[in-house]
Amino acid sequence: MGIKLTELTPERVVGSMPVDGNTQPYGLLHGGASCVLAETLGSVAAVLHGYTVDRPLALGVDISATHHKAVREGTVTGVATPAHRGRGVATYEIVITDEAGDRVCTARLTCLLRSAG
Repeated sequence: MGIKLTELTPERVVGSMPVDGNTQPYGLLHGGASCVLAETLGSVAAVLHGYTVDRPLALGVDISATHHKAVREGTVTGVATPAHRGRGVATYEIVITDEAGDRVCTARLTCLLRSAG
């Protein structure tokens, strides 16, 4: 997938992914690849939040994504920000944009937070 994380805080996780190597047969960014990027960013954010409530294990239980625009080349960047952060559940909105800053995908991820032991 080639995902690179560039900013890591409980309030915001940012990462990028190349389009090349992550396309469907028509040469467009695969919607599943966008979901992988979204779940990766949201899960990392949930883990970081989980450490603050002594529940550092984040388990994704729901993801939804709306694909707004096709991308053929370059890099896409995702930003995960919290919609809700509790002791047992954390939900994140992930916005993925292309190199021009146009929104490619909007996703929402919910994770259960559990203790590591």
